[in-house]
Amino acid sequence: MSNPQLERLTARAEHVVRTEDLAERLEGGKPLRVKLGLDPTAKDVTLGWAVPLRKLREFQDEGHTAVLIVGDFTARIGDPSGKSDTRKQLSKQEVKDFAASVLDQFGDILDSSRLEVRYNSEWLEPMDLGDLLTLTSRYTVAQMLERDDFSKRYTENRPIALHEFMYPLMQGYDSVAVEADVELGGTDQLFNLLVGRHLQKAYGQSPQIAMTMPLLVGLDGVNKMSQSLGNYIGIREAPEEMFGKLMSIPDQLVGSYASLGAWKTEAEVSALQRTVAAGGPEAGQVKRSIASEIVATYHGVDAARSAEEAFDKRFKQHEAPDDMPEVKIPLVAITDVTVFLPAALAELGLASSRGEARRLIAQKGVRIDGEVVTEEEIGISELEGRVLQVGKRRFVRISA
Repeated sequence: MSNPQLERLTARAEHVVRTEDLAERLEGGKPLRVKLGLDPTAKDVTLGWAVPLRKLREFQDEGHTAVLIVGDFTARIGDPSGKSDTRKQLSKQEVKDFAASVLDQFGDILDSSRLEVRYNSEWLEPMDLGDLLTLTSRYTVAQMLERDDFSKRYTENRPIALHEFMYPLMQGYDSVAVEADVELGGTDQLFNLLVGRHLQKAYGQSPQIAMTMPLLVGLDGVNKMSQSLGNYIGIREAPEEMFGKLMSIPDQLVGSYASLGAWKTEAEVSALQRTVAAGGPEAGQVKRSIASEIVATYHGVDAARSAEEAFDKRFKQHEAPDDMPEVKIPLVAITDVTVFLPAALAELGLASSRGEARRLIAQKGVRIDGEVVTEEEIGISELEGRVLQVGKRRFVRISA
């Protein structure tokens, strides 16, 4: 017998361990506690993060309770999933600042009336040495080395710090602490989710269902969407910026963005992919419609329409936007009568760092009044009163 709720909740999922357990719990009629843990290690919620968040919202819409774990303790360690080297540890204040930013943005997706927010420092920070030894006794080194990234690093004689082994144990213990029925995560989190199942059994609980969602590839078309790689789209980026970025994705990713960004059904995605594969004007229209739907999801239909019009004006008619911000040259970038352009771009938020600004200049991605800039040092008089453009979508007018 088919179970419509089960079909809806497992749609788009990459792994479900185990589907029959989820079906049994859904048939029991009791609202499930559905856990999603997110470490606040950056300030923006990206479309990649939004994938498991939107799945969590689907569980809420079916009457289940979302248990959002803010990893304010685990974020200080750093998740080693998919990493070939030990991650940099964050300070407590850094994590606190990031948490404040992302929690506000989660409200754009989740229903606050069915949301339980927990910080894992609540149960992890008070642990003493005895508690820690009990936790570590529940898992073996051999089991840890079954994890692909640990196994590879071990084989290649790359260092694995002991605290990295602690990360999946602590994430797994989060499931014990909140008595999770289901845990969501990206496909790179499968090992950690299975550790949670193992620990729940060890602590006398029924093991959670582990459900992973596909990873959204970023704008570079190669790596998973990541703020550290700069290949991301934030859900609160300006509609025009979001639309422009979405129009730049490689054609082979249109199906993925249709599924994981616009939340299209499998049948709809297949039809769109066939259109894109055929090429021609219809293929471009598919990308445009997906970009518009994603922008509308986070900014509304009117904002999406305006973003599309602005895109056409800028790229079809080759005009700079009318509403570009007017800014002053940052003082830290000025030396006598010259401006160090990488510093100015970084300070104005047109590049994430001076290093990225240098790369943009080298790649001819910076223009002044439409002319490509090739030098990092430029006279103040050459900037004042002119339009500074970075990439295809970022424009500012430098005030005199």
